[in-house]
Amino acid sequence: EVQLVESGGQLVQPGGSLRLSCAASGFDFSSSVMDWVRQAPGKGLEWVSRINSGGDIVSYADSVKGRFTISRDNAKNTLYLDMISLKPEDTGVYYCARRTIRGQGTQVTVSS
Repeated sequence: EVQLVESGGQLVQPGGSLRLSCAASGFDFSSSVMDWVRQAPGKGLEWVSRINSGGDIVSYADSVKGRFTISRDNAKNTLYLDMISLKPEDTGVYYCARRTIRGQGTQVTVSS
């Protein structure tokens, strides 16, 4: 059974930083393309970032480019999202995803 467990979300002030983690199990993580997606309050899902299986090819939504960094540790079956210069519009539930399967999400709130 595919399991994705996100963590690291919290309340942070504008301009702050966070690191999100996603622990993966039940599938071959090291061979899987992985995504981060998010959902702002009252809005639909928004794709944030993607990383290939080897970790050397990444892509980002324009809204986060230059502020967010996706990475992975295949030895630990863990996906990361490092976020800096956070803005109120980054508020939402962040999910890691493999194809159409997502975890339960972790809440990020950017507010003063």
